[in-house]
Amino acid sequence: MATRFPFQDGSGKNATFKKRLMQRLIKSGSASIADMAKELELSIPTVTKLVGELIREGYVKDLGKQNTSGGRKPNIYGLNPKSGYFVGMDVQHKKILLATIDFNGHIVSNDEPYPYELADTPEALEQLIQILKNYISRLEIDPRRILQVGMNIGGRVNPKTGFSYSYFNFSEKPLTKVLEERIGIPVSIENDSRAMMYGEFMSGCVKKEKDVLFININWGLGAGIIIDGKPYYGKSGFSGEIGHICALDNEIICNCGKKGCLETEASGYAIERMLRERIAQGCTTIMSEKLEEHGEFLLNDFVEAVQKEDVLSIEIVEHIGFVLGRWIAGLINILNPEMVILGGPLSETHEYLRLPIQSAIRKYSLNLVNHDTRLVVSQLGERGGLIGACLLSRSRLLDMI
Repeated sequence: MATRFPFQDGSGKNATFKKRLMQRLIKSGSASIADMAKELELSIPTVTKLVGELIREGYVKDLGKQNTSGGRKPNIYGLNPKSGYFVGMDVQHKKILLATIDFNGHIVSNDEPYPYELADTPEALEQLIQILKNYISRLEIDPRRILQVGMNIGGRVNPKTGFSYSYFNFSEKPLTKVLEERIGIPVSIENDSRAMMYGEFMSGCVKKEKDVLFININWGLGAGIIIDGKPYYGKSGFSGEIGHICALDNEIICNCGKKGCLETEASGYAIERMLRERIAQGCTTIMSEKLEEHGEFLLNDFVEAVQKEDVLSIEIVEHIGFVLGRWIAGLINILNPEMVILGGPLSETHEYLRLPIQSAIRKYSLNLVNHDTRLVVSQLGERGGLIGACLLSRSRLLDMI
């Protein structure tokens, strides 16, 4: 059973102030009493008392004297990295990624991917639970020090209630509650696109930007949104479902059951359909061999084909890039972000995808608006969702989001 975080319910002023102090130390790494008092607008005696309590509770360490240019050198304080750990679980279509961070956000365990077939079945859920339990049992960490498990998964997810509506919604209990009862550790849940976005925001390509749009180009299509430095969720936690904007005048039925969704022309599913159609028409591509070899369409095979300059694969990725870019242009007009990040497996095609998206953005968005927006490719790549899951679980515990 996990050790209960002593002030996770935030009851009382002291609990709130302690969380604020820990938030400050997460952002800065270390600080003096005077610095913390000034930033949090608290008196030095109050901060001294709270820091002393956090040291006795094991969450903060005295790091010694600070090097200054003159005068008395103040002591600086930082988080005790061993005071708590956070497990991240990134559930993908073909595998599960797992990692653990300490309280300072440093990765202390990072396993190889676990083969997994994501399906909305009790059997798939049971396999997921066993993979998670086995991983935790092998950690060289006291399980009581694991303060939270952060899980991210595709589809409709409500982080506040803990429900996943696209996968594993088999009972009246939230999925987080089901998992907590099986592993004995608090669990939080997040949509995969928002987890990837948060990973980039906290430790990826985002530096000082506060308004960011993340586009996850995977089998489906999703977005994560940061507004004024905070993830945007919407009323029920379902924000970012850009793949299901009714954007196209076609008769293609989307996975959601509707016609004309953006996802029908700009996603992994769309690529597979277009590729098979073109092969049936007699087009030559190295993907023909890959389909025969593996017996199915794999996004990694397609990305590799683009990187090897397969003509048909490049043509398809440029097409979806321009289609997607037109609608990203609309989002730029609405949100006026400082940065748009392209993430997910298909972002690994890099400039083959980014350039047609950039072209469409310039064509369809207002010059005055897009002038302030930088279009970049994910820095964390495949690990973005996993890192985001770890960091989100820590941020939720400390009420940082």
